[in-house]
Amino acid sequence: MDYKKITANRIKEVVELDLETIEKLLEVPPKPEMGDYAFPCFQLSKVMRKAPNMIAEELKEKINKEGFEKIENFGPYLNFFMDKANFSKDIISKILIEKEEYGKSEFGNGKTMCVEYSSPNIAKPFHVGHLFTTAIGNALYRMLGSQGYDTVGINHLGDWGTQFGKLISAYKRWGNEEALEKEPIKELLRIYVKFHDEAEKDSSLEDEGRMYFKRLEDGDEEATALWNRFKDVSLKEFNMIYDRLGVKFDSFAGEGFYNDKMNAVVEEIRSKGILTESNGAQVVMLDEYNMPPCIVLKSDGASIYATRDLTAAKYRKDKYNFEKCIYVVGKDQKLHFKQVFKTLELMGNEWAKDCYHISFGLVRFADKKLSTRKGNVILLEELLNEAVIKTLETINEKNPNLENKEKVAEKIGIGAIVFNYLRNTREKDIVFDWKEILSFDGETGPYVQYTYARGNSLLNKAGEVDCEPDYTKLTTKEEFELVKALEGFNKAIVSGIDKLEPCVVTRYVIDVAKAFNKFYNSHPVINVEDEGLKKARLNMIKATCQVIKNALYLIGLETVDKM
Repeated sequence: MDYKKITANRIKEVVELDLETIEKLLEVPPKPEMGDYAFPCFQLSKVMRKAPNMIAEELKEKINKEGFEKIENFGPYLNFFMDKANFSKDIISKILIEKEEYGKSEFGNGKTMCVEYSSPNIAKPFHVGHLFTTAIGNALYRMLGSQGYDTVGINHLGDWGTQFGKLISAYKRWGNEEALEKEPIKELLRIYVKFHDEAEKDSSLEDEGRMYFKRLEDGDEEATALWNRFKDVSLKEFNMIYDRLGVKFDSFAGEGFYNDKMNAVVEEIRSKGILTESNGAQVVMLDEYNMPPCIVLKSDGASIYATRDLTAAKYRKDKYNFEKCIYVVGKDQKLHFKQVFKTLELMGNEWAKDCYHISFGLVRFADKKLSTRKGNVILLEELLNEAVIKTLETINEKNPNLENKEKVAEKIGIGAIVFNYLRNTREKDIVFDWKEILSFDGETGPYVQYTYARGNSLLNKAGEVDCEPDYTKLTTKEEFELVKALEGFNKAIVSGIDKLEPCVVTRYVIDVAKAFNKFYNSHPVINVEDEGLKKARLNMIKATCQVIKNALYLIGLETVDKM
């Protein structure tokens, strides 16, 4: 039940304003004792030719008070106090009936959203930077799906370019098939690094690398077979990480997928009269938009990132007819996407305005000793393993007899890292600090997961209480604030989608956990003599656990029943 809409409808019955305007004007007072919603009467003073405080007093007398505990005027504001018992009954009952469906809606039915995320480079390690795009994209994918959108998750693999010609050359010279089978990324990285070391001594290797890439572009059988081999073994290793993170995709169409589709797009740009030559390259001039040219073809006729992104956008629009196409890519690519989107617009594609670059910050480490480095790369797999090991150490210290503690440590440790990436606005840099991330206190994944486990433990200890819940007894400030927090779940999801910010849901579930712990620390549950109140509180706890579980799922975390 949407109490904000109910409040707005009551106001509409006595004022000459449309419902949308009233809803926009409604505010949440800064203090609970001032009510649950407040309607400012300033806008009505011009129409009614009265002071706002007089209007508020007049409306208080006219308005239908059914379903509200009371309605009072505070100066120029009309403040609404919800009936706590009915409100609690409605919200808790709704959650317990809908369970996993609570928070969902059909708002996006019939609309398709494309979300491009993760997109690692084939034959290169999956490092900590990739987790930023992966976590954000996965959260947006799940959030959009929860509101009825047909969401397409796209892993736009970095599987094309001159580097693959170099890799083919390197493999033919120094590749070890046994090592490639055992540790594919490690072996491919080894020969790629060796290629560059040797190229410094013999520059002809660079020409050889370009030659092999040209063969690849031309569909040479041997080059294509090796390229597919590199891609397959890389994906096998990537998928092991995706499985641990619970991340899935609907498409793995990478850059190479568009190789046979780019010529048509280049010719379309040329036919629009916006493709010009500059220093031998084919470009779209963007001077009047305060941007450097968008290079479509290099001087040697080879494609570039922009060529492939232009082609991918056209393909996605034709295939999926998306409402929005969202690119979760680092903020260092802002100019690139501005150029690509502007070029799409100049080609006459009105839907270019529906393409969004969702950028994110950088990852910094407070203590680099805590992560294993290989070259300049901090490997994600090793980071995840370290998080699980540290979590298991804590479990062995605090609860050594916990069942399935390795599985629990996996969920908490990995969840802690993902939560840390999604806790703040996406453009904010992350400072990676083990002590903070794995803490069971503060705004962390373990804190929220522990709150769920605490609630679940209470439910198990209480067992079944064979009576009807008496929601009229849920009148304390802590109880009411918790139920109000639970009621706001769908609003948080929708707000997060509007802003394309998963942190809205992350912050929301932190607030729910805080509200629950305030209640838990203030009021008994197991030892309550009044059975009706006890049942009501247990139902409230069950509803809280359900909302925490639903919210954590949306941002890519799992719950644990015991910790």
